[in-house]
Amino acid sequence: MDDEPSILSALRRLFRPEGYRVLLAESATAALALLETEPVDLVVSDMRMPVMDGAQFLEQVRRRWPELVRILLTGYADIGATIAAINRGEIHRYIAKPWEDQDLLLVVREGLTRRRLEQENRHLQRLTAAQNEQLQSANAELERRVLARTQEIAQINGFLEQAYAELEQQFLLSLDVFAGLLELREGGSAGHSRRVALLARRTAERLGLDPPTCQDVFSAGLLHEIGKIGLPDALLRKPVSTMNGEEQARYRQHNLNAEAALLALPRLQRAARFVRWQDERIDGRGLPDGLAGDELPRAAQALSLAVHYHGLLSGRLAAKRLGPTEAAAVIKQGAGLRYEPAVVAAFQQVLAEAPPEVESDWLIAAAELRPGMVLARDLLSPQGTLLLAAGFCFDAHKVRQIHEFIERGGVRLNLHVRRPPPTAATEAAHESAHPAR
Repeated sequence: MDDEPSILSALRRLFRPEGYRVLLAESATAALALLETEPVDLVVSDMRMPVMDGAQFLEQVRRRWPELVRILLTGYADIGATIAAINRGEIHRYIAKPWEDQDLLLVVREGLTRRRLEQENRHLQRLTAAQNEQLQSANAELERRVLARTQEIAQINGFLEQAYAELEQQFLLSLDVFAGLLELREGGSAGHSRRVALLARRTAERLGLDPPTCQDVFSAGLLHEIGKIGLPDALLRKPVSTMNGEEQARYRQHNLNAEAALLALPRLQRAARFVRWQDERIDGRGLPDGLAGDELPRAAQALSLAVHYHGLLSGRLAAKRLGPTEAAAVIKQGAGLRYEPAVVAAFQQVLAEAPPEVESDWLIAAAELRPGMVLARDLLSPQGTLLLAAGFCFDAHKVRQIHEFIERGGVRLNLHVRRPPPTAATEAAHESAHPAR
């Protein structure tokens, strides 16, 4: 911008060969109007202008178009105005008149380069900001998907754990039922195997054995007589002490037969070994392998002790049945011979800490059974076989089965169920139905 047409023409001639698009204005007003309508990158203004001088004009440009490059043409006598332009218009460069063409071209070229770099920088900043926003959005979406997938996997794992727990419960219940079926033979004692299994497991727990081992001891206790399935009833009716040599040799094979029957089931591999070793002794005089000392695991000793103790109580080992105190004394005599002293000590602690009947359980008739109730103790048939294990939660289908069972069999069946969390309504309803319990 300049008010002298000759200077404007000189500037046009100077810049046109450079390929620049040049817009000319003879006043600040005209220049501002051009800037309103035309895209411009750089402004060159003379200092001495009527109405509005160059400093004032460039101040207006800075305020309204701060990104434009601003250059001032000024004479040597206008140093004060030049300082004002620098301070108020924040000009990028000033050129003294008369100018050197190459100097002016260089300044303009540098200004336009700066303008282009600033534009590219702003473009890159906008692009970076947009990409960062997209990345944040993508990260948020990824986090949402990961969270959703994690929750889905956790839910699946929960279902699997529940299914596994139910499968494990059904597996153990199957062992319990099978043990009960073996006890239906002539001379069998209902619940014997489960009593052995419970005592063996509690002894193993008292010894500090890990839960999987304790569970294997329990399974071995339930199945410790499975090898007797092929023995005649007449032999099983005899106490072991009254058998002759041939009968005892045949009878002692039941441990090996039981192991052979169980080895096909991977879940029962260790339980099968414990069953095999139920007649072993730590002094090496046991059967069938003559294990001695540390060769005989404490888990197997816990099973052997429980079998021995309940065998003395039931008359399976000797013609005379012993009472609990006498049988416990016999077990104690075996410390250091049949069993490690620590195993016998754990057994004695288990007997001393035998839990009393749970007073908080409710005893109800089978006809009072409702869905949602949880079995507090094992449910046995009138013959002593296990129907359902403690901890079973009744649903409508199982309740209907129990009701049909007692109706078809014409039997009376009572169950111990867990007392629900107390509420005024449940307590009042139960007390009114069972005032004497």
